[in-house]
Amino acid sequence: MIERGRAHLAACDIDAVQMEVYDLSVSTAELHAADAMLEYADHPSPSGEASYKRSLANMFCADALARVLGRLQARPSAFGLRRAQFDGESQRFIDEYLTPSTIALLGETIRRRQGRAPDDHLGEEKSLIRDAFRQFTEEQVVPLAQDIHRGDRMIPDAIIDGLRELGCFGLSVPVRYGGLKPDDHEDSLGMVVVTEELSRGSLGAAGSLITRPEIMARAVLEGGTEDQKTRWLPGIAGGDPLVAISVTEPGTGSDVASVALRATPAGDGTSGWALNGGKTWCTFAGKAGALLVLARTDPNAVPPHRGLSLFVVEKRGTDNQAFTVDSPMGGRLTGRAIPTIGYRGMHSFELFFDGFVVPEDALVGEAGGEGRGFYYTMSGFAGGRLQTAARACGLMRAAFERALEYAEQRRVFDRSVAGYPLTLQKLARMAATIAACQQFSYAVARTMDAGGGQLEASLVKLVACKAAEWITREAMQIHGGLGYAEETDVSRYFLDARVLSIFEGTEETLALKVIGKALLA
Repeated sequence: MIERGRAHLAACDIDAVQMEVYDLSVSTAELHAADAMLEYADHPSPSGEASYKRSLANMFCADALARVLGRLQARPSAFGLRRAQFDGESQRFIDEYLTPSTIALLGETIRRRQGRAPDDHLGEEKSLIRDAFRQFTEEQVVPLAQDIHRGDRMIPDAIIDGLRELGCFGLSVPVRYGGLKPDDHEDSLGMVVVTEELSRGSLGAAGSLITRPEIMARAVLEGGTEDQKTRWLPGIAGGDPLVAISVTEPGTGSDVASVALRATPAGDGTSGWALNGGKTWCTFAGKAGALLVLARTDPNAVPPHRGLSLFVVEKRGTDNQAFTVDSPMGGRLTGRAIPTIGYRGMHSFELFFDGFVVPEDALVGEAGGEGRGFYYTMSGFAGGRLQTAARACGLMRAAFERALEYAEQRRVFDRSVAGYPLTLQKLARMAATIAACQQFSYAVARTMDAGGGQLEASLVKLVACKAAEWITREAMQIHGGLGYAEETDVSRYFLDARVLSIFEGTEETLALKVIGKALLA
């Protein structure tokens, strides 16, 4: 059915069928997650574990299939379909695994396991990495997370220094440049595991710290000269300087190709580039000592994205929520933190470059990198989207664990909240969705490590980030009135989850301009 719908829409202008393409993209993402879950369920395990994995897989697949069919059956003609084309086999599968008794039984299994996740089949090396970062998260991040959020504080040095010691910032930097990534192959899976564990503690105070180094490292590796790699990558790997990515502008949002901030030759006998214009939503710009800035060096390029170049702007870091930097070569950079309802700890900044001059070698790739900035940025964003899916998985896991713990303790009408059929249904769906998103992210990481996975990174971000909003909402709901209190972790999870479908490519941009475009090509 999906293929028929895709073929029907292929001849259309995407902007004329946005609603249909959005539904097609979301459905495709959910079905890819279902495929990953089925493959995971088939992985050999002890009998009890195998049965649990299969139950979770059946639950998620039935739910996903019901949603997909619901979209197609609601408007079949929009996808070139007729109602008579829908067979009964899919509905029988849904009916079998979404019966109340089946869902409740899975919920009881989850309770008996005290929420313990099924085997992840990561292998010894990745399991050791997971354990190390889980311990760090529990000891260093969790005790500080709520205070950072409620006080809108900058991430304390205790967390940053601890991650430096663990080599966290070097996960995307090859060993030959001082990082932890093998010189001869990618290790996206390791990055996903670390991100997931840190995000269980706090999205803003830990889970997003390695996204920016990962994006910048990939961009420099893709386009930088050897001198630039030797100069910048060891510092990125050591977390000194900390880095930020400056792409979004007030009028462009996720439309990267429309970036307007200008970079022009400095002139007046000065060799370098003068940056003029504004940026917004530059996360961690204050604390960062290096900003990766996308700017327009050719205003007449056709198509426009070929006129973009990347610059590394070096500055001093600050914990303040406003800063001013004067370039020794001339010009000024100012920044102001944007107050947000969640995702606190790193702060997102508005920036304004007023004739801020950077040296010639600040241009990534130097002369050979002029006009290549869009491509270098995209090479980094694929990893960033996968990492965002991992952040969503960690956040979902934290919300689920808190919800189950509270539901077991809280008694209503002389009965544990966890024992009610409706709560069992919530727990079953939450656990199945988390497992599916997690396994999908692992599968995409392995695909990226093998040299592919660009489209899949967008698919997993789309499905995992939407799921995170729903699961944190359910965790909050299970807490009842207490979930609405600022003092509870679940209220923070709910606010943090909302940003996931916005940054690293908004949900709509991914569905229409990335996934939809690829599907209809």
